[in-house]
Amino acid sequence: MFNKKTIRDIDVKGKKVLVRVDFNVPIKDGKVSDDTRITSALPTIQYLLGQNAAVILCSHLGRPKGGPDPKYSMKPTADHLAGLLGKQVQFAGDCIGPDAEIAAKNLTQGEVLVLENTRFHPEEEKNDPEMARKLAGLAEIYVNDAFGSAHRAHASTEGVARFLPGVAGFLMEKEIQYLGQAIADPRRPFVAILGGAKISDKIGVIKNLLLKADHILIGGGMANTFFKAQGYPVGDSLVENEALGTARELLQSGGTKLRLPVDIVIADKFDNEAASKTIPTGAIEDGWRILDIGPATVAAYAKLIGDAGTVVWNGPMGVFEMPNFAKGTFGVAKAVADSKSTSIVGGGDSVAAINQSGLQAKITHISTGGGASLEMLEGLVLPGVDALIDQ
Repeated sequence: MFNKKTIRDIDVKGKKVLVRVDFNVPIKDGKVSDDTRITSALPTIQYLLGQNAAVILCSHLGRPKGGPDPKYSMKPTADHLAGLLGKQVQFAGDCIGPDAEIAAKNLTQGEVLVLENTRFHPEEEKNDPEMARKLAGLAEIYVNDAFGSAHRAHASTEGVARFLPGVAGFLMEKEIQYLGQAIADPRRPFVAILGGAKISDKIGVIKNLLLKADHILIGGGMANTFFKAQGYPVGDSLVENEALGTARELLQSGGTKLRLPVDIVIADKFDNEAASKTIPTGAIEDGWRILDIGPATVAAYAKLIGDAGTVVWNGPMGVFEMPNFAKGTFGVAKAVADSKSTSIVGGGDSVAAINQSGLQAKITHISTGGGASLEMLEGLVLPGVDALIDQ
């Protein structure tokens, strides 16, 4: 699954190329407020323009309810891209049908066209072959550079590759190279750090990583469910009671690989200004809730991270949106940044923590796909990757 042809391996000179990008970006007052995903696609777009290709870009944005909605129009992303490229970017009012066909037909070499939101058609998420065929009809070659959507079998991510030769863009190549390598043949010790609120979101990931990783470091709300499964009191903390049986099984099969916090930061309410204290795990009283990992846990985790050859991190260690409960997450972020390991960070909150701490330049690879990176760590086949031509 990890060895796919890229735009380097296929002749794109002067061709019409349909590129599935991930321009699912926040829009505020009609303007793009965070262009990380757009700038991530620039190397692929600029390479194709350098080859004198006519570049047609398609993406979804948000969750429109199965029909056109001006709030989710791709037009602001086209305008923003024009500024980044320093050249005119054309826009089509639909992604299939006459508007798209005329715009694509008239597009000449070295020009860029952005199509309207693919999710304005309910057929997109149904992976409808007819929609995929119409998209494919706009171009001669298909490029998937949208890793963030690669775990979805949609018309624009998987279906279209049945009608056109499909290859990976540079961003997709980087994602599957780093995450694929981490799973298939990591430099050891291999340390996985998993946080976030729920165990249920990450059961498959933990099971797969127990076979692959040397250490799995647990933090965030999901640690509370493990605590309760061990018989520790958790006070008023967030717990997934329906996942307690699974947590017990994972603890049993994980043995010494699965590491849990040894101390915790607790608060008397869910508020940045709440009274708080650091206590050993298991010493919490009723009326208090766990909101972060403590300094002894950060130190223990930092030692394992510092000795690692490969580190994969997905999910924060606490409620890092509140400054008083962000020390655990930022402490782990610093340890990952300071380590000499191949470091891979995925998932919106972990990436946000890295960016907030200003350490992004010290991370080997920051993944653009939360759900896709999790499914890859789980060992699942990603339809959008699988559909591309093998090397």
